[in-house]
Amino acid sequence: MEEVRESSAWVARNSSHVTIDSSGIEKVVEKMKESIPKVEWDYEGIHYFDNGPLTLQYLFVLDALNFCFWPDKDLNYDHLAKGLKDALLDDNSAFDADRLQKYTGPQLRELLKWPRPLPLEEERVRLLHEVGFELERSFAGKASNLVESCGKSAVKLVALITRHFPGFRDHSVYKGHQVFLYKRAQIFAADLWGAFKGQGYGEFNDIGSITMFADYIVPAVLQQLGVLKYSSTLANAIQASSEIGAGTEEEVELRACTIYAVEKMRELLSKKSGKQVLSVELDLWLWSVGVQCPSLQHHRTLSIYY
Repeated sequence: MEEVRESSAWVARNSSHVTIDSSGIEKVVEKMKESIPKVEWDYEGIHYFDNGPLTLQYLFVLDALNFCFWPDKDLNYDHLAKGLKDALLDDNSAFDADRLQKYTGPQLRELLKWPRPLPLEEERVRLLHEVGFELERSFAGKASNLVESCGKSAVKLVALITRHFPGFRDHSVYKGHQVFLYKRAQIFAADLWGAFKGQGYGEFNDIGSITMFADYIVPAVLQQLGVLKYSSTLANAIQASSEIGAGTEEEVELRACTIYAVEKMRELLSKKSGKQVLSVELDLWLWSVGVQCPSLQHHRTLSIYY
């Protein structure tokens, strides 16, 4: 995760379109009165949880598909999480590794009870196949074996996922530098930690190493809070709902500066409160603020990574 922190900090120092306002960070931290508003992991009640290995299988499939909802204005993360939960409640073998390798686009739609093609549907199907194939080949078909082999280290889990599953290798090249973001690999570790409340499968001795998860929502929330400032060109593009290309300077800056800004917020909160503050908790709070604000204008990028 140091690669994520260091490369994001490098982008923030060299950024042309997004800047981080230190006084904005101080104001937000001051308002939080030295503690993060507590948000329960499944506060919406949309996730599958049975306290066992099937939950891990569910979460890994969920996080493999957790990207790019915006092209369908009616679709969001809740539909995916609840759709997969209902599918598993109907048939607990729905996410067996051999079955994951065979799903077609229409079958995935049927699974989610979605009436029309999903955004980036072919990519979603490809990632399902990849997850099923590699789980079967290297982990006896079980996400629980993947998790158990990391020895309670979230950092090792992220490294293992990005080594075995190419669809989770979320990185870019920015001004000649490699930038590591790893949103979906990290969020799987965070989902485990949240679902199992830091116990059992969710126990990680280094959960504090995980960064926030750079997506669409959190940058928009930070901009509203006065933490991120955009160039007029970028602000106009977002306002006009123009597509911002994956891997462009603007897109990488939006994500990397968000990671860096949340790290700075975490450091300041830790200093003021004298307690360990986790980026995972900060991310969950910021994201929950964002999804409860329907008018939030976020950037639009076609990407399998978020």
